[in-house]
Amino acid sequence: MDSDDEGAKVVAPKKEKLKEAEAELAQAMTILKAKQDNLRTVQEKLENLKRSFKEMNDRKNSLEAQVLLCSQKLERAEALIGGLGGERQRWQDAARELGETYTNLTGDVLVSSGLVAYLGAFTSDFRQEQCVAWTQACKAEHIPCSDHFSLSATLGDPVKIREWNIAGLPTDSFSVDNGIVVSNARRWPLMIDPQGQANKWGKNREKGHKLAVVKQTDADFVLTTQHPHQ
Repeated sequence: MDSDDEGAKVVAPKKEKLKEAEAELAQAMTILKAKQDNLRTVQEKLENLKRSFKEMNDRKNSLEAQVLLCSQKLERAEALIGGLGGERQRWQDAARELGETYTNLTGDVLVSSGLVAYLGAFTSDFRQEQCVAWTQACKAEHIPCSDHFSLSATLGDPVKIREWNIAGLPTDSFSVDNGIVVSNARRWPLMIDPQGQANKWGKNREKGHKLAVVKQTDADFVLTTQHPHQ
């Protein structure tokens, strides 16, 4: 009995200390769990903040790129507006000239028709004198026409005239007017051509239409002239 009592006296305090230690451990584990839960919450908030920071940073970069693009567009727009502003006077002059040309079209076409029909065989000086007389007559009859008549300006096509020059037509105004007369006349033209310029131009111009060149002394003259009509 004495031995059991002594054992109980030794073990009982230790058991009490064990219970106290276990209670402290349980309390510490509870505190640890609470701290771990708080740490987890803080980590989640940190991840959310990192995600938000990345999104905002990406948005900032996108906005900076848009600002740069808008600045470049603005610079180009300002340059374009400045260039268009410089063209304003030219456009106004072109519009005014186009309006005058439209107004004078009636008289100019009338004089052009007379030149094509009647003045093809005459010299440049006589044509000029006669066109001036017709222009004055139109004005006397209140028919609008240009003060300085030009056949190439009225009936000429710059692209077609350029093609004629490439084909061999001289570039002087008299030759260009002759080309317009030939192109607009309803009858076959008789060209006085001592230098062979009209001959060369006519052959080159009609080369794509299979033009046949013949003389009355050719053996196949009749056959060649009859062939297009067969």
